[in-house]
Amino acid sequence: MSDELPALPWERSRRKAGPARIPLSRDRIVDAAYAVLDREGYDKLSMRQVASELGVAVSALYVHVASKDELLELMYSRMFDDWVLPDPDPERWQEQVMEYARIWRAKLRTHRDLAKISMNGVPFAPEMLPHLNQALGIFRAGGLPDHVAAAAGDVISTFIDGFTLEEDLWDDRRRKAGEGSWENMKEALQRYFSELPPERFPHLVALSGALIGDANDERFALGIEIITRGLASFAEDAQPHPADPAGSKIDQTSSERPRPAKDPKDAT
Repeated sequence: MSDELPALPWERSRRKAGPARIPLSRDRIVDAAYAVLDREGYDKLSMRQVASELGVAVSALYVHVASKDELLELMYSRMFDDWVLPDPDPERWQEQVMEYARIWRAKLRTHRDLAKISMNGVPFAPEMLPHLNQALGIFRAGGLPDHVAAAAGDVISTFIDGFTLEEDLWDDRRRKAGEGSWENMKEALQRYFSELPPERFPHLVALSGALIGDANDERFALGIEIITRGLASFAEDAQPHPADPAGSKIDQTSSERPRPAKDPKDAT
């Protein structure tokens, strides 16, 4: 038998206290923003939608986040949490670059339209500088000239963002049109190219299977390999040229180049 006494008559009608509210924080706001992003997409993401997701007034968000632009920056920087790049390895730098690209694409695919946020992101926030510094270290470990190493990260991130954005756009098309799987779409596109008039479009017909043949993973891997091999060619060009047979190397940019022997007739 319980020892608890019944409430007094005038206390029975009092409203019981509800569960304590969890205090707002930047992390909770970013979590809610990701939930809205997955459900509504980038174009419909707004501070009002995020506030509704949390069950608070919009004004409550601005205590923690100054604007939607700052919220997008927080969503972008979260992708770098717990992502530690390996120490640069001159012997494996190309493999390190390709692994970096695979991880980056996988992170972008964890949420709908995250590539759009990434394309607007600026990787110079203080918490992201160590990551950027390590990535540049990998390029320099590969022997890339400084101007190429400085541009390489932007080239690779542009490819990854663009490739993933294209994947997101196709996902949206399938969602809106109720289309079948990628396999069905691939077969329809291959058939379209193969049935073009070969006398007008010989190369499209000849490559109809290869144009739409590979799955996205294979296409992405090939794309990043093409970029990495291109970067490696700059490293090869930067290597010192072997000495000439006489043991001296001629600087082709110097004005001190061997002059042809004068014809004896010119001396007269």
